[in-house]
Amino acid sequence: MNVENYALACRYLPSTYIEQGKQSRKSHENCIKILLEHKKLPVKGWERSTIEMLLNELSTMDSNNFLGNTGVGEREGRVISPIVVQRHYGLAHGIGRSGDITAIQPKAAGSSLMMKLTNAMVLDAIRIAGIRSASSCFVVPMATGMSMVLTFLTIRQTRPAAKYIIWPRVDQKSCFKAILTAGFEPIIIENILVEDELRTDVQAIEKHLKNIPSEQILCIYTTTSCFAPRAPDSLEPIGKLCKELDIPHVVNNAYGLQSSKCTHLIEQAARCGRLDAFIQSTDKNFMVPVGGAVIAGFDDNFISKISQTYPGRASAAPIMDLFVTLLSMGVEGFKDLLIERKGMYRYLQKRLQQVASAHGERLLVTPNNAISIGVTLTTMHTKHATELGSMLFTRNVSGARAVAPGISKQIGSAVFENYGSHHNNYPFAYLTAAASIGLNKDDVNTFARRLDRVFRKLVKRNVKRRSIEKIVNEKLTEIDVIHDELKSSDFSSQEDDPLDTLLNRISLLSAKNSMDNLAVDSKSNEIVSTNDSNSDIGATDAGTEKGTESSEGGFVNENDEVLVAIGIANQTDNPIIINIAPK
Repeated sequence: MNVENYALACRYLPSTYIEQGKQSRKSHENCIKILLEHKKLPVKGWERSTIEMLLNELSTMDSNNFLGNTGVGEREGRVISPIVVQRHYGLAHGIGRSGDITAIQPKAAGSSLMMKLTNAMVLDAIRIAGIRSASSCFVVPMATGMSMVLTFLTIRQTRPAAKYIIWPRVDQKSCFKAILTAGFEPIIIENILVEDELRTDVQAIEKHLKNIPSEQILCIYTTTSCFAPRAPDSLEPIGKLCKELDIPHVVNNAYGLQSSKCTHLIEQAARCGRLDAFIQSTDKNFMVPVGGAVIAGFDDNFISKISQTYPGRASAAPIMDLFVTLLSMGVEGFKDLLIERKGMYRYLQKRLQQVASAHGERLLVTPNNAISIGVTLTTMHTKHATELGSMLFTRNVSGARAVAPGISKQIGSAVFENYGSHHNNYPFAYLTAAASIGLNKDDVNTFARRLDRVFRKLVKRNVKRRSIEKIVNEKLTEIDVIHDELKSSDFSSQEDDPLDTLLNRISLLSAKNSMDNLAVDSKSNEIVSTNDSNSDIGATDAGTEKGTESSEGGFVNENDEVLVAIGIANQTDNPIIINIAPK
């Protein structure tokens, strides 16, 4: 409705009613006007009706939505499904042109305007998060790993002799595979263990910089956000080295935008040294669907070169997701989420400390990691430590990572020892959990309860295993003694087979248990209570069902006793059942 149409509407309704409607629309239009004028996040998040009004206005600016438009090209924004049209608000042309992902499309003025506004709001959010000197950014419809590849390939245009990327180790596949995909050879810098925390070996980086000609080094590739016990890399001293030796510096800031610790490190590295680009995920920092990343930096020309390296157009879906989300949050909503995340980190730390203390464990001391928290797993068997993560997942806990020593993984030609722990010789197993943006107290409390129950189940299993091993060893020792006695005896005059005599002696050892009471089921059946609300730290857990195979390799009979089957040196196909302990 424009001014003329409002005037015509007064022919049908009283002018006072029309004026009210006109003012209502004007309030929506004022929000849009402020956005276009300031190119920043709105102070307060917009109402849904205002966002949808803007999306519909932008949609009418794309040629595929022109009334009476006739498209005769190979790509005219035709979409056959009305559901897909509705999902994308008719914005079907995507973003960019064949030579530049941030270029304006003549056919898609609305989509192009949405892209420009999104990039402007993201830059504002980056500055609000703490990287105040950032000068340019753009949203790319690829996840963090491929966005790294795009950045590396852009740097190669100015460093054609480069072969190596210096990379302090972080055990996350996509960031390492980005190096290989871009066609470079990684120089892996092992981390230094300081108490529980893994830190950057800056001296090792310096050593490589002295031994390799600078023109052969594409960049130093550092990391901020990472799983405990690894700390963010020492960006400031590395940035100074890069500035001194004229070597590019790229930072993997995957989910670091939500952490003031990570953003401060990036800001300081750029102020005191050199930092060419930092890349972060849209889904991990802004809570949108997976599929986008933000490439940002401090040199407008360099960031523009990265956008020009992207071949062809791109999907506008990740940009629209972020556009709508940023308008919904506004400055106040975004700041509130950052503050709440810090509080949730402290609360998660407190609850994990309670669970750890209840089971003889402790939190890893990682003062420089403000997102991820680690808990030791030293009181249980290594097998149970690796099992803990999967047990949590089957109890609807996602994101927790259980890492145990001894796991090797090959990626490309590189072999990583103790993969997952960021270090070849990390001393013990541990579990990590992250206080990421959007986490709330209910999430933390539910996780703590379920973790406590899994701990108790595994600890109980570990105690049983050790008890059974001890008793089995004692029984086997008795059998060995009997066997030695039989071997030293003269059976030449006896009709009985020595083995039969041995079996008879063993039967006497287990005579107090009647075989008639043994009910064996070949399938293990674990009873798991699903009522989390009634399970607090320190409460008892469900037991193993009677008449089933126990997790320790024995069986539970109707008398609630654990029994073990022992084969005698391939002399018989039938195992001997020996009672070893009450369950």
